[in-house]
Amino acid sequence: MKFGPVTLDAAEGAILAHSVALPKGRLRKGLALDAAALEKLRKAGVEEITVARLEPGDVHEDRAAERLAQALVPDPKAVNLRVAPASTGRVNIYSTGNGVAEIDADKINAVNAVHPMITVATVPEWQRMAARGMVATVKIISYAAPGEALEQTFSVGQNALALRPVTRKRTVLIQTSVGGQDVGDKGVRAMSMRFDRMGVTLNDQTVVPHRIEALRDALAAARPDHDILCILTGSATSDLYDVAPQALRAAGGEVVHYGMPVDPGNLLFWGHLDGVPVIGLPGCARSPAMNGADWVLERMLCDVPVSPGDIMGMGVGGLLKEPPSRPRPRES
Repeated sequence: MKFGPVTLDAAEGAILAHSVALPKGRLRKGLALDAAALEKLRKAGVEEITVARLEPGDVHEDRAAERLAQALVPDPKAVNLRVAPASTGRVNIYSTGNGVAEIDADKINAVNAVHPMITVATVPEWQRMAARGMVATVKIISYAAPGEALEQTFSVGQNALALRPVTRKRTVLIQTSVGGQDVGDKGVRAMSMRFDRMGVTLNDQTVVPHRIEALRDALAAARPDHDILCILTGSATSDLYDVAPQALRAAGGEVVHYGMPVDPGNLLFWGHLDGVPVIGLPGCARSPAMNGADWVLERMLCDVPVSPGDIMGMGVGGLLKEPPSRPRPRES
């Protein structure tokens, strides 16, 4: 692409690089200059303007953005996304429902490494999305992209974006009470909010004594009618063999992982019971503030596999804001 100042006589067919104010209105940058636009400039006393002119092999910014978006999301409906029309070299990509953003970071990085004028920006991988949330934006920085470089991005960025929709919608919250104390409604309210923003209703809730046998029976009873089981204990789970993990084992389930390098949220455990995910929530789940359990719960609601390695890799970026209600702040 050629870029620079030219006289009006040499500007027809070029792209206006900078907006120009006129006595009445203005000509916007990016305009393809035709005879009518040039006449307006002459009448305004303009003699020279800065333009961009495509060279052989260049692809106009809107067409380039459209084609790259098509490569990133070849079948938008199949992956729960919507690709908006191109404008000023930009194409926005939106979610069509609740879920989490599935981003192939290696592919996006590969696209962005091809040519500095060709860019894709996305939300973080597995970020919670609501309907009409922007998952990514494709932006051609200049007024055109080199065709050869653009073709390369198609191959390295193919199928890089998707939305994993919520699939587990039958939920239960089992709380335990220590010494018969009233558990209050903070936990239910906070968890209901978490489910609501994912488009899920908290189906059932129950309170049982903080004992292995009582929690075991509650888990076994809830298993047939729910897609995900959440436990919020009256006393924090302080060990891999504390009451809640042991209750899951006693019910015939498996504890897959305990602890996470996210604060608040360290004291989380998760496992499964006959194929149904079971999350032992940390005490901070009683607060609506973001904590490590949100990251695990949101993925599991969308049937995204979560491994111990995934959780142990959450430490970078895992230092979250403390809720004001935290009993033992980091600094005290």
